[in-house]
Amino acid sequence: ASSKVTNFPEFVVVGMVDGVQMVLYDSNIQKVVPEQVWMNKADAEYWEREREKFLHSQHDFKADVDIL
Repeated sequence: ASSKVTNFPEFVVVGMVDGVQMVLYDSNIQKVVPEQVWMNKADAEYWEREREKFLHSQHDFKADVDIL
């Protein structure tokens, strides 16, 4: 990472609906974090699927940037 900010994540996903943040994923914790109380109703399998999707996207994005 080119940032001089300590622990700045290399990759971040922010899920938004109607301008409200619903979820957050960053490459440091490699976890999807619900940002709205109602999102806590989703089961563990849902969060694991989302984490795997974002982790895959993280690796794809890094590969694309490395090509540049």
